[in-house]
Amino acid sequence: MIEWILKLFGKKSSAKQAGTYIDETKLTYVKAENLELGMYVAKLDRDWLDSPFKLQGLNLRTHRDLQAIRSLCQYVYVDHARQSKLSVAAKNSTTGGAYVVGKAPKKLGSFEKEIERASSNYRATGQLINDFMQTVKKGGSIKTQAAKEAVAASVNSILHSPDAHLWLTQLKNKDEYTAQHSLNVCMLSIVLGRHIGLTGQELKNVGLCGMMHDMGKMLIPDNILNKPGELDDAEMAIMKTHTTLGAELLKSSDNMFYGAIETALTHHERIRGQGYPQGLKDADVSYYSNIVSIVDTYDALTSDKPYKKGMTHLEATQVIYQQAGDQFDRVLAAKFIESLGVFPPGCYVQLSDNQIALVLESNEDSKLRPRVMPIMDKYMKPIKEKVINLEKVFVDAKGRPLRIQTVVNPEQYNIDRQKHFDEGIVANGFAMAGM
Repeated sequence: MIEWILKLFGKKSSAKQAGTYIDETKLTYVKAENLELGMYVAKLDRDWLDSPFKLQGLNLRTHRDLQAIRSLCQYVYVDHARQSKLSVAAKNSTTGGAYVVGKAPKKLGSFEKEIERASSNYRATGQLINDFMQTVKKGGSIKTQAAKEAVAASVNSILHSPDAHLWLTQLKNKDEYTAQHSLNVCMLSIVLGRHIGLTGQELKNVGLCGMMHDMGKMLIPDNILNKPGELDDAEMAIMKTHTTLGAELLKSSDNMFYGAIETALTHHERIRGQGYPQGLKDADVSYYSNIVSIVDTYDALTSDKPYKKGMTHLEATQVIYQQAGDQFDRVLAAKFIESLGVFPPGCYVQLSDNQIALVLESNEDSKLRPRVMPIMDKYMKPIKEKVINLEKVFVDAKGRPLRIQTVVNPEQYNIDRQKHFDEGIVANGFAMAGM
């Protein structure tokens, strides 16, 4: 607005910020949501001293830069004369090369020490999400501060033990799919964010994006949302409106992170333009939306539906891998699969001595040799729980090499995953191991 007023009156204005004069007649007003890689941000909608940026003026070189500006500002002023040429390569990249991918920090705790707090946090956050959804159905809005506090607690717990939360996301209840799906997407987005080295604030941001991504579904008619069979074309068209409905809903919530609004709108966009609602491509799909879209797809694929059995972990990650570079950012997809591992916490495996075991915690330096708890002997009879670390235990009782042979379906062996959780069997296993 300032630009056209200045032009109208033929006046030149200058502002002094941090010792630099800016000729505002040469700047262009741009909404934060419309910023692109390569643009040079010369002025914010607030003082630079009130921002986390060390210098006045920012060239948007990475998607992280874009998200940082979008999370802070509603609008900015850009100087097109100083636009970077790298935006051409970055915007056309479908390999994820424009993303800044760091290294996962060391775990701050261990599975056995964190699982109780993680369980409490998981239940409380799930209940909060369910409450939000019921409120939205009744025409209410999201209590943003409560959501942010729940996400912050989840981030803290996941930094201590991502494995504890990975295990909890396996405890699926198809009767509570919609709320539980949002809960799992929240947790898994934080797990992926940790794995690629996002900062604490970025983890809170991506967790909130995951939690809020499907809130628009609460504004879809129940007969479509809860239909026991597959949707027809007309019903699917209505279902797809949950993205725009969700974005509008979150805009009405006080102090909602802009990235969460954007993710609600764009988490079904795909990097080659085959998604909806806008058919965005490449860098136009935001950093957080890229993360949430991968996690969203994985949890949906591994969840049971009334009309379809969920895939196994290995089947779902194979789908993600095959679609990387086409539907999903290649680097982020690979990092997500890496963050879960071949044998993620919560899955059941058959060991080389034919015992059936529950995977509890990965070993970061030896992904194929996690900590496991055998629960059945080779005759499929229940045995006394005891956690063993395959990174340290290399042979079985007869001196033969001990390793994981294959992943198994727990239902095939009448294993009740929820029972293992509810009855504290895991805690007993750690106690028996003297850990």
